[in-house]
Amino acid sequence: MAPRFTAGATAYTKDGRSYIVDDVEDGIVYCRTTGGAETEFAESALFTEAEWISKSDGRRDSFYGRLKQSKAYSTPIGKPDRAAAQAILSRVEKLSPGILDFTAYTVASRASADFGDHIPPASLSILKCREVFDESGPDVRLGLLAGLLGMKPEALIDAGRLGDNLMRALIDKGMAAHAEAFEEFCDRPRR
Repeated sequence: MAPRFTAGATAYTKDGRSYIVDDVEDGIVYCRTTGGAETEFAESALFTEAEWISKSDGRRDSFYGRLKQSKAYSTPIGKPDRAAAQAILSRVEKLSPGILDFTAYTVASRASADFGDHIPPASLSILKCREVFDESGPDVRLGLLAGLLGMKPEALIDAGRLGDNLMRALIDKGMAAHAEAFEEFCDRPRR
């Protein structure tokens, strides 16, 4: 019989916290957090990645419905013109492919933590996050992007009127704090 957990695999507790398996011995799973803290659990108290995904599918599906109703999507930041907001969003997507996907994913990850769902960010569907993002108005989407970049939506619209070079510079400056996360995100499959 194949062991449930192997060294290097991810194990999940019932509340969704993930750990990296170091060793399994006599029904005890020795793990560590991504930060390096070591701990141990009875094997019966953990879920494998496949078990966790199948267990949390229903909860994740209801999560996307609640995400649509969240404060992030129901409260626009500022009052940008909807046509100008849509034009800027299209331009930003051309200048920095994947940034709107990353914005949608980041908003969903934060909402998961706020909701107390403990859905591991790696198990969120980028496509479903983006679908929720695209269903909102352009003013809301621009506000979420501007929030990620650390600026006001109106400043992003004004920069867009001045040209692509300024827009790229603002995106680069705003994304500097998220550079590592964005790089990891770009390597993930779009599912």
